[in-house]
Amino acid sequence: MDFYEVGQIINTHGIRGEVKVKTITDFAQERFQKGKIVYLLMPNEYLELKISDVRTIKQFYLLTFEGYNDINLVERYKGMKLGINEKQQQKLGENNFYYHQIIGLKVVDENQNELGQVIEILSPGANDVWVVRRIGKKDLLLPAIHDVVKKVDIENGKVLVELLDGLDD
Repeated sequence: MDFYEVGQIINTHGIRGEVKVKTITDFAQERFQKGKIVYLLMPNEYLELKISDVRTIKQFYLLTFEGYNDINLVERYKGMKLGINEKQQQKLGENNFYYHQIIGLKVVDENQNELGQVIEILSPGANDVWVVRRIGKKDLLLPAIHDVVKKVDIENGKVLVELLDGLDD
C-alpha cells in the first residue's frame, strides 16, 4: 500500500495523549476530522490511527487518537509523519497535482534541453518552489507559476518550463 504524507507530529500537548501536528497538505480540514483514519508512518511499518478529537492552535492541529489517551502512549511518536493511503486522496482539478506526482519528473526547457529532475518542493510563501537537481551545476530553484511552468506531462514524466531572466545563473 502506498502512503502520502499529510502531517508530522512535532510534539505532545498536555498529558491526555494529544499531539501537535504540522500539516503538509492543502486539505487539512478534510484530513483531520473526528472519525477520520490516518496512518503513522514508521520505518518498516505503519500504524492505523482513528482521530477521536481535533482542535487547532495557531497553524497547528491538535489531535487525539482512539486508544491513546495518555502522554506516555504518544510521546514516542514525536517527529514521525502522518499519512493517508491512495484511496483517501482527493480528486484534483485539471492542472493541479500532488507533490508525489511532480517529484521525479524531468524538467526540459522550451528548446527541449533537459535541465534536470525535480527532487523536492518547497512551500516558502505565495507559491511553491521546485528544486531541480542538475548534473555539474548547483540545484535550480523554479517558482511554480504559470509564467515558468508551461506544461506538466505526468504520463511522459516531463515538465516543460520557460526560464525567465535571472532564474538560471
